[in-house]
Amino acid sequence: MPPRAALASIVLLLWIPACGGSDRSPGEIQGARRPDAALEAAAFAQREAALGLADRAGAERALPVKRILFGDLHVHTTYSTDAFMFSLPLLAGEGAHPPADACDFARYCSALDFFALTDHAEALTPLHWTLEKESVRQCNERGGDPADPDLVAFLGFEWTQVGPTPETHYGHKNVIFPGLGDDELPARPINSLADEGPGLFAGLGLASSARFVDPLHWGEYADFLWLLDELSKQKRCERGVNTRELPPDCLENAPTPEVLFEKLAQWGYDAEVIPHGTTWGLYTPPGSSMDKQLTASQHDPERQRLIEIMSGHGSSEEYRDWREFELGPDGAPVCPPPTPDYLPCCWRAGEIMRERCGDLSEQECEERVEEAKRLALQANVSPHLLFPDTRGEDWLDCGQCRDCFKPAFSYRPRESVQYTMALSNFDEPGPDGDPLRFRYGFVASSDNHTARPGTGYKQYERRMMTEATGARSAFYDKLARRMQSRGDVDPRVPQPVPAGRSLLAADTERVASFLYPGGLVAVHAEGRTREAIWQALGRREVYGTSGPRILLWFDLLNGPDGPLPMGSSLFFSETPRFEVRAVGAFAQKDGCPEESVRGLSPERLDRLCRGECYYASDLRHPIVAIEVIRIHPQAYGGEDVKNLIEDPWKRFECEPREDGCVVRFEDPDYAESDRDVLYYARAIQEATPAINGANLRAEFDVEGNVVRTSPCYGDYRTPFDEDCLAPVEERAWSSPIFLDQVR
Repeated sequence: MPPRAALASIVLLLWIPACGGSDRSPGEIQGARRPDAALEAAAFAQREAALGLADRAGAERALPVKRILFGDLHVHTTYSTDAFMFSLPLLAGEGAHPPADACDFARYCSALDFFALTDHAEALTPLHWTLEKESVRQCNERGGDPADPDLVAFLGFEWTQVGPTPETHYGHKNVIFPGLGDDELPARPINSLADEGPGLFAGLGLASSARFVDPLHWGEYADFLWLLDELSKQKRCERGVNTRELPPDCLENAPTPEVLFEKLAQWGYDAEVIPHGTTWGLYTPPGSSMDKQLTASQHDPERQRLIEIMSGHGSSEEYRDWREFELGPDGAPVCPPPTPDYLPCCWRAGEIMRERCGDLSEQECEERVEEAKRLALQANVSPHLLFPDTRGEDWLDCGQCRDCFKPAFSYRPRESVQYTMALSNFDEPGPDGDPLRFRYGFVASSDNHTARPGTGYKQYERRMMTEATGARSAFYDKLARRMQSRGDVDPRVPQPVPAGRSLLAADTERVASFLYPGGLVAVHAEGRTREAIWQALGRREVYGTSGPRILLWFDLLNGPDGPLPMGSSLFFSETPRFEVRAVGAFAQKDGCPEESVRGLSPERLDRLCRGECYYASDLRHPIVAIEVIRIHPQAYGGEDVKNLIEDPWKRFECEPREDGCVVRFEDPDYAESDRDVLYYARAIQEATPAINGANLRAEFDVEGNVVRTSPCYGDYRTPFDEDCLAPVEERAWSSPIFLDQVR
C-alpha cells in the first residue's frame, strides 16, 4: 500500500470511532395531487366493467352504486428498527426510507386510493410518533378537496407480540385510527412488551459489530445504533394507571390483547385492530392455535373486525390438518412421520443426522437420530440451528405447506383464517347469548418495510419490492456467521439450541423464498373520502387481493330487504341465494405513465419506483374460476374443524373473457341443517409470472418425496437481479356473509 494511502487509512480508522449517530429525518413529500384526468379514467374503467357485469347478470340487478377503492393498511418506514436494519449496507440495503416516501410511492408509483403507516410500536420514540403524525397530515393536505381526495393516508402502529410458547403467543396486530388530530390519536403508541425485561429488538444490537467490518458506511450503522440506544433509554409507563393520565413520553406496554383492548377503550377512539401474519412460522411457535384468543377478554369484536388474509409474508387463508408435532401418551411432544403433503422439520433433523452417521454403529446412529428429533422439537422456531454448518438446501421443504397458494413460511395451520372462522367458544357466549365467534372481514396488505405501499402492482425488483434481504457478498456472509458462531462443534452431534436464542436466530435463508410483493385491501365505499373508506372497513364491506386490482362483488340476493353485500351478518331461515361477480385486473404496460413522470423528479421516481409504476393497459386478465368456501362454525365444544371447512364447497369454471365472470348459486342444505354458516368467494385469475411463485423450487422423486430444493435466497447466492418468477393464479378473497339460524 502506498505511504499516503496507508496514512489515509490510519486517519480514517482513528476518526471513525469518534463519529456518533444521529436521528433520521421524516423526509419531504414531493408529489402533489394526481391529475383529475387520471382519477376520472380509473373511475370510468371501473364503471364500464361493472356495467358489463350488470348486463350479464340480468336486468333485475342494478349497477353497483359504490366505488371499489384499493389500499394498503400495513406499511413500515425506517422508523421501524427491523426496517432500518434491512436498509443497512451489510445486507445490501438501499438506505433509509422515511415516512414521506410512503406518500409519494402510494400516489405516483402504485397509484393507490389509501394507505396506512403502521410502524412497530415497540420501535417508535415519542419524537418519531409526532413526526409520523405530521407527515401523514401533510400527505392528506396534498390530496386536495377532502370531499374528493386523490389519496387518503391513515395512521396507526403495529402491536408486535411474540410469545416463546404456544400458550403465550398472540402474534401481530395493526391498530389504525380514523382521525388525524391530536384529540383523535393516542399520545403514545401501545407496544407489546412486558412490563419488565428486554425489548423485542434487543438482539439487533449485534449490528454494532458491522461498523468495524464495513467502516466506509460507519455513519449508517451509527445512526441505527443511536436509535436502539434511544429506545433503550425510554422509561416504561407506570402500571395500573389510566392511559389518559400517563405522561406522553413513557413506553406504554400491553403484553396481551386483553391489556391492549383495555388501553384502547380508555382512549375511547374508534380503531381497527387487524391481526396479521397469523400462520407465519418464522416467529410463531409450533403448535400455536387461535383458540386461546377467542375469549371475552382477549377479543374485542367492536374493534377487531378485520383479519389480514394475505401480505408480502404470504397467505394465511387455508387450513391443513397436519401437525408440527404430536403428543405422546405422557403428554410429551413426539415427532410425526412425513406425509405426502408435509415434511416435519423434526423428522428432517433426524434424517440429516442419519446422513452424517458414517462409521457409527447402527445403534449409536439411531440414538443420535432420535436425539436430533427431540432437540428439533425443543428448538421452537429454529430447528436449523441444531447443525450450525447446514444451509437452507439441507432442510429441503420441511415445515412448509406444499399445496397452499403463496403460503407463509413454516405454516401454522391452526392459526389460519379458515381455522379461526370455524371456532366457537361455548363457555363465554357473546352479547346475544350465542357462542362467541370471530366475525372477521378479510383484507390483504403488503407489510412492506421500505415505505412502499401497494408493491404488488408488478412482479419486479424482488429485493426492493419484497422483504428479501441478506449478506451482500460471501465475505460478509462469513463474517455474520462467525459473529453468531457457537465455536467449533462436531457436525455429527446435534447441538441443543440455547434457551432464549431460538426466536432471535430465525431461518432467514429459506424464508426469502416465501416473500412476495404485497396484497391489497379493497373497499366498497360510497365515496373517496376518509369517512367513506372507514365506514366500509367498519361494516366489513371489504376484500383482499394477492396484489392485482381484481374487481369483486359477493351478494346475498334474497336478503330480508333486498340484496346484501359481503361482510353482512344476519339471522336467516330460508334457502340463501348468492351471486358473485368478478373482473380481472388490467395487464400492465412497461414503465410509468406520464402523470408519474411529471409528478416526481427523475431521481425520486427512480429511487422509489425503480423504473416501473402502476400503468394499466386496455386489456384485462381473464377470471378462470370462482370458488365458494363454506364453513360451519363449531356447534359444540371440541368439534373437529377438519370436517367443518369445505374448500372449495363449489367451483365454477369461467369462460376466458376479459369482461369477467358472473355466477349464481344457492345452498338448499342451509334451512334444514340447523347450523350457522358463513360463505366467502374466491376469484381466481389466469396464471401469470410471480416472484417466488415456486417457493423453494423443490424437485420430487417418483414416490413424491422432495429430494432437492433451489431456494431463492435474499443474499448474494441468488443474483440480486433475479426475480425467481413462476406462474401463479393470483386471486381475490371476499369477506364472508354470515348466516345464523333463527332459533
